[in-house]
Amino acid sequence: MKTKAVRLYGKEDLRLGEFELPEIKDSEVLLKIVSDSLCMSTYKAAEQGAAHKRVPDNVAEHPVIVGHEFCGTIAKVGKNWENEYKVGDRVSIQPAISTTMNAPGYSYEYIGGDATYVIVPEIYLTTGSLLRYTGDAFFYGSLSEPMSCIIGAFHAQYHTQYGSYVHKMGIVEGGKLAILAGVGPMGLGAIDYAINGPIKPSLLVVTDINQERLDRAATIYTVEMAKKNGVELHYLNTGSGDAVEQLMAFTGGTGYDDVFCMAPVRAVVEQSDAILGHDGCLNFFAGPIDKKFSANFNFYNVHYGATHIVGTSGGNTDDMKEALDMMAKGQINPAGMVTHIGGLNAVAETTLNLPNIPGGKKLVYTHLDMPLTAIDDFEKLGETDPMYAELAKIVKKTNNLWNAEAEKYLLANCKQI
Repeated sequence: MKTKAVRLYGKEDLRLGEFELPEIKDSEVLLKIVSDSLCMSTYKAAEQGAAHKRVPDNVAEHPVIVGHEFCGTIAKVGKNWENEYKVGDRVSIQPAISTTMNAPGYSYEYIGGDATYVIVPEIYLTTGSLLRYTGDAFFYGSLSEPMSCIIGAFHAQYHTQYGSYVHKMGIVEGGKLAILAGVGPMGLGAIDYAINGPIKPSLLVVTDINQERLDRAATIYTVEMAKKNGVELHYLNTGSGDAVEQLMAFTGGTGYDDVFCMAPVRAVVEQSDAILGHDGCLNFFAGPIDKKFSANFNFYNVHYGATHIVGTSGGNTDDMKEALDMMAKGQINPAGMVTHIGGLNAVAETTLNLPNIPGGKKLVYTHLDMPLTAIDDFEKLGETDPMYAELAKIVKKTNNLWNAEAEKYLLANCKQI
């Protein structure tokens, strides 16, 4: 059968095209993609082309489908898996598995999120990486992958006890947590998990230098919401004044148990280090493109204050299962990460310009023909287009956040690609 897909051919070379998929093997599954959220990691792969560690050297001759944050329904099941999966099952995928550096969205000709139909290889079935999703909106399934990265980062934090060499994993329960440069899409997901996850801090301080983005975050994950869960939440603009002094004041001068650095910016890394308390753990979350990126770190505090650093990239299958389960139960709502909606036709240009497009996650529906559109622009566009007018009405019900009703309406009323 034919599929439409956005494929990477080389450095900064993304193309939307239609081509024939081979018949699936008994060991494979055919998947109809419905939604995919675009990731900065895909931009990095497009910028580097074959130089990227997950992109094959022969990508020019064998282009790969991009996108790895996808959700869809099973369209056909190979006979080896007929007892495990059924046609119509909603599924998402954990793209990063430990047995290979290859991954959907980077390495394969026939699977990636920015396509109408794809073939799931046997390795993702035998490793249990094709995960059922029981929620009522496909976009949550797409967001399960970025949320699994956040959950994995929280699990990767560790702390020590004097005289013991055992590391206790996870953030400090009832401790002090800071998320720096924390109101981008991944920062918003981290706020959500910090105040609604199974282990909560008593103090959470979120920083940025963009007041508009801070204000938006404060309307989505409110101080009152956090307080109900036992978390004292503060949003802080560090664009002026002494950021370290302001951050330390919230802790009474003791510093933070856990700090997440959400931007690969030297000044933010050094702020993160400076606010660590005794046995404080810094998670350098945002991966840089520059292979020589570096920043100063206080090694006096490493020796005498037991401060330490971890870096996480992606989550594992258990993290993704946790994300899917929490979303299906309504325990977390990462809809706040999404600020733009589009169709498959918008993927190539959007991906290549991701760093320059303001806002949060760009969510695409792969069977639709729709320009990338900010949710905040629905109302204005609705003055001349009834589809956008109705979408504006729907999202107003949920504080201008994308939601299941909006998705259902869009899928039923938007032009098909």
